[in-house]
Amino acid sequence: MSSFTVTLPSGASWTPTFVQSINEEKCIGCGRCFRVCPRGVLELVGLNDEGERIAVDPDGDEEEEYEKKVMTIAHGELCIGCTACSKICPKKCYTHAASPA
Repeated sequence: MSSFTVTLPSGASWTPTFVQSINEEKCIGCGRCFRVCPRGVLELVGLNDEGERIAVDPDGDEEEEYEKKVMTIAHGELCIGCTACSKICPKKCYTHAASPA
């Protein structure tokens, strides 16, 4: 899909930018981005010692077999380009672009 621009009621132009990637090295798994995403694009996963992804049980205890939690893009096709995730991220882990991934 190619990029597009929208004319807002104020007359200003806006080009939405869609989530492309999350830097897992920088991500601290705080979940702030998950809470502000209006479309269910993101998912929290655990990473074990080998860097393999492990599903995180939200109701489970914290003694799972992962070294750290990171956010991932589970449903990038649902992104509406609002960049709320990027704006709230304390570690600035997000990359966005004008064309959806």
